Amino acid sequence: MSVYDRGGPQGGPPDDEDNEDFGEMLRQTRDRAKRLQRFIVLGIIVAAVLWIGSGVYIVGPAEQGVVLQFGRHVNTTSPGVNYHLPWPIQNVVIVDIANVRRAEIGQRTVSVQGSQETRRILEEALMLTADENIVEVGLLVQYRVTDAAAFVFNVNNPEAVLHTTTEVALRSAVGKMPIDGVITERRAEVQENTRAYLQELMDEYNAGISITDVRLQVADAPDQVRDAFHEVVRAREDRERKVNEAQAYREDVVPRARGEAKRLLEQAQAYREERVRSARGESERFLSILEEYRRAPEVTRERMYIEAVEQAMADVEKVLIAPADSGVLPFLPLRSLQSGTQPSSVSQ
Repeated sequence: MSVYDRGGPQGGPPDDEDNEDFGEMLRQTRDRAKRLQRFIVLGIIVAAVLWIGSGVYIVGPAEQGVVLQFGRHVNTTSPGVNYHLPWPIQNVVIVDIANVRRAEIGQRTVSVQGSQETRRILEEALMLTADENIVEVGLLVQYRVTDAAAFVFNVNNPEAVLHTTTEVALRSAVGKMPIDGVITERRAEVQENTRAYLQELMDEYNAGISITDVRLQVADAPDQVRDAFHEVVRAREDRERKVNEAQAYREDVVPRARGEAKRLLEQAQAYREERVRSARGESERFLSILEEYRRAPEVTRERMYIEAVEQAMADVEKVLIAPADSGVLPFLPLRSLQSGTQPSSVSQ
């Protein structure tokens, strides 16, 4: 069959109408190909713009951005709008460096039906003290990230490392102290020793972490011996209370006794000085009388006699004098003499 056999109904060459239809179909095919090409180019351009724009990122006020290029740290960016080369060339890890984070040892705080509940983790909480007793300890650690790049790169899973090193530091502090100190009077020392050792470990690992606070939430004997231990603690507290009361009584009584002793000594000293002065005065008086007596014995004796009579009869109101050769008894009304009236006489 020749070409002309397919051309028309009579087997002749194709007519012009068929040629026009074929040309139109060819033009439409070309137009669709051009439109598809334009769509592809536009899609590539849009994809390229989106890919390039994907490097724009925002770092919050309390954050830092750690930029990685093929997994290697190349830059640390500050808060604000920043840009890095699109993935997979570069990517960024945003790290919160301002807010305080927390880790717990020996217990976990969980939310149950809208309320906070603390659950004990005994495999972490039970520790051995210096006097070979077992104590249950719960610890809360608060920390901040100070170096975002070190936090991301220097330690693999820094939260888990912090948890493990905190337990190590706590066991070290508890293991150097007797159970009484851990539970009662030396809790602050346990906290400080744990914080210092934990910070030393974080600095040694260059983890970019600063420990802000370490607080003992629980420090008690295990359940099996808790009641007996508390009895011992109460007995010790009673002993300390009585010792304190005795000390307070001593501090009250001893100063008063010392004050009383000082007062008595001062009184004795004053009495001694007064008696010495009096004795010296009497001695000087006696010596002066002796001097006068040596000069005029009779006159001195008479004067001393008169002075003695005056002292002996100072309170006497009447004096009767009866000479041996007189029948008249002179009456001396001393009070009247003192008032200036004349004396009278009384017959025997």
